[in-house]
Amino acid sequence: MATSRSAKRAQIVQLLEDGDLAAVAALNDQTGGVITILLQLLFDPNSQLHWRAIEAVGRIAQARPKAIEKIIPRLLWSLNEDSASFGWGAAALLGEIGRTNYRLVADIIEMLFQFLEDEFAGEGMLWGLGRLAQAHPEIVQEAAPRIAARLSAANPQVQAYAAWCLGILRAQEAAPALTALVSDPTPVKLYHDGSLQDTTLGHIAQQALQSLQG
Repeated sequence: MATSRSAKRAQIVQLLEDGDLAAVAALNDQTGGVITILLQLLFDPNSQLHWRAIEAVGRIAQARPKAIEKIIPRLLWSLNEDSASFGWGAAALLGEIGRTNYRLVADIIEMLFQFLEDEFAGEGMLWGLGRLAQAHPEIVQEAAPRIAARLSAANPQVQAYAAWCLGILRAQEAAPALTALVSDPTPVKLYHDGSLQDTTLGHIAQQALQSLQG
């Protein structure tokens, strides 16, 4: 077991690179400081480590909810700061926490919906709500109109996450707007099935449409 902080960080990074999220969660049971280190890895959404760290925290939320409950005020506070990097990660993380343990975010769900239009946190919140919708679509359904409105955003990555989220919700009312995006070749990224994937806005819109028809 890693003893020094630097050794522990290196161990966690290696486990995340290996995709062994269960081992990260188990390490949290054995030693302190794991959640803090995971939060420190949320500053670069273009890094696969960023996303795997989010998933690892979600796993800890399922097994050790009290430990995660303590950091939720900090995450909310960061969403009200002018820090695009950590605020972005906090938004996505709150959705992931809700996916694995909804009780932890039940009292703030309306607050999370309000961040959908936020310049800094909106992108991450769309991904987070998509993850939440995978487990609790009925909770996110009321925000579907707000999510659909983001299909016309200037940022193609925001459009992509909105399309992805609407596909999960099977939001039929979004079909015309999704259809208009199907031929869009703009490159975007999507973290899915444990890896950060390069794709296009059109491809994500097409997959969302298929979900609507399924």
